[in-house]
Amino acid sequence: MEHEVSRILGDYEAGRVTRREVVTRLALLGALTGGARTGRAAPEEGSTFEAVGLNHIALRVTDVERSRDFYTKHLGLRVTREWLPGNCFLQCGPQFVALFRGSQPGMDHYCYSVPDYDQQDAAERLRTVGIEPRLSGRRIYFPDPDELEVQLAAPDHRA
Repeated sequence: MEHEVSRILGDYEAGRVTRREVVTRLALLGALTGGARTGRAAPEEGSTFEAVGLNHIALRVTDVERSRDFYTKHLGLRVTREWLPGNCFLQCGPQFVALFRGSQPGMDHYCYSVPDYDQQDAAERLRTVGIEPRLSGRRIYFPDPDELEVQLAAPDHRA
């Protein structure tokens, strides 16, 4: 978290963001990290991974341009990459929101940052606890108990 705060303040000092954007980013960072206390709590004993943050969320939308315009206008997200009409990536503080065109709106997946991420190691850990992952490129996905799709990535994974 300290690295992210330094990055936000560096952006302000370099004139890349306004004071209002700094306050918004710091508030979002605090909300996403649960108001992180000094020191890091140990992971739950026996946990398969130690998620250190919510990396991104990917949404299926029926009209990528319309959704892009909504999120930029009403939430101040910034476009970082897009291939219209199929997808668009929007920066939201240190995280991002990915928009993918689909016939039905909904959540595509959400991603957690884990330290020392390695796809093959992650796949083996999941198999060890009885979860069969789906590999795609360098990405790894697996279902939660309600069949929502979870992805893992390194903390510096960006759009």
